[in-house]
Amino acid sequence: MNFAFTEQQEAIRDTIARFASERLAPRYRQREQAACIEREIVSELGQMGCLGGELPENFGGSGLDCITTGVIVEEIARGDFNVGYLPLLASLNGQIIAHHARPELAQEWLSGITAGHKICCIALTEPHGGSDAANLKLKATRDGDSFLLNGEKTSISMADQADVAVVFARTGTQEQRASGISAFLVPMESQGISTSRFEDSGQRAIGRGSIFFDNVRVPADHMLGIEGQGFKQVMQGFDYSRALIGLQCLAVAQQSLDETWQWLTQREAFGQPLAAFQGLTHPLAEYQTYVQAARLQCYYALWLKDNQRPHTAEAAMNKWWGPKLAFDVIKQCMLAHGHTGWGEDLPFSQRMRDVLGLQIGDGTAQIMKNIIARQSVSA
Repeated sequence: MNFAFTEQQEAIRDTIARFASERLAPRYRQREQAACIEREIVSELGQMGCLGGELPENFGGSGLDCITTGVIVEEIARGDFNVGYLPLLASLNGQIIAHHARPELAQEWLSGITAGHKICCIALTEPHGGSDAANLKLKATRDGDSFLLNGEKTSISMADQADVAVVFARTGTQEQRASGISAFLVPMESQGISTSRFEDSGQRAIGRGSIFFDNVRVPADHMLGIEGQGFKQVMQGFDYSRALIGLQCLAVAQQSLDETWQWLTQREAFGQPLAAFQGLTHPLAEYQTYVQAARLQCYYALWLKDNQRPHTAEAAMNKWWGPKLAFDVIKQCMLAHGHTGWGEDLPFSQRMRDVLGLQIGDGTAQIMKNIIARQSVSA
């Protein structure tokens, strides 16, 4: 067993950490207020090889392993949680497109995504579905060499910022459930597409909204994978993104802990540093332990993926534990700062609101625990 990162991974971490500190952290609050992520930043991430780096070079990637992608997500999120979603989204959708799209279509879109010129969102959830992800009603009807898409997707991250979407639609009957669902790569500028945005408590720079499809014509060769099998094929990619989500959230927790440990050594009360009071340090010591354990669990899941080993249960553990733990840690750090932590001058309030959203999005804790239980019973 080797828990050390390679020299290349450490060099990448150092480079991304400087970028996150200098370019991302200073505008964390401003991005929330602007409700978007600057395309300039997306382009810079592409130039640095941070978007879909694990993809092959012919698709614009660098052939990195998944652990290295975890390092990239972690360091970016330490500077700005919301910007940390971009490499995660590029990796999730990048692998879906690379594995299931026609080579020419994959080349066309992945070159733009990895370069930071295009953003791809994933459109799965529908208004009446929620956690029942296979209960889709958005209809894809064959019309010659095309499909016509009609219906609505909702709760879609970056719905109004994306250039293209991986869209799940029903090509079979409702009774077929998951077996009647196909996936399509749909340019967001297609005629008949419109979007709306929700007013959320957090993750405002990412944004969440609905995508409406009104007779949207999609070429049949934009289907991803086999007709009627898209749901089963593509959903496997979520095991990867769930491990990255864990690191995205834990990065913010660790950043908050680092700032709070420093605060406790600098601030004094009753003639001594706050670090001398166990009532403040013991809760943080406990959370430091939990964060370290959860972080290792995330990297273990990525190691399993790199080695082509099953990691569905481990990914589900990352997904429910990471966001919940991060919220609890940030809350404790805010309390340790006292009245100064409650103000908007420090980022704790925004961080709490941002990580809280991932206790819901991309699979609730209840669904993740169902997955863990199912995997454990069948083991």
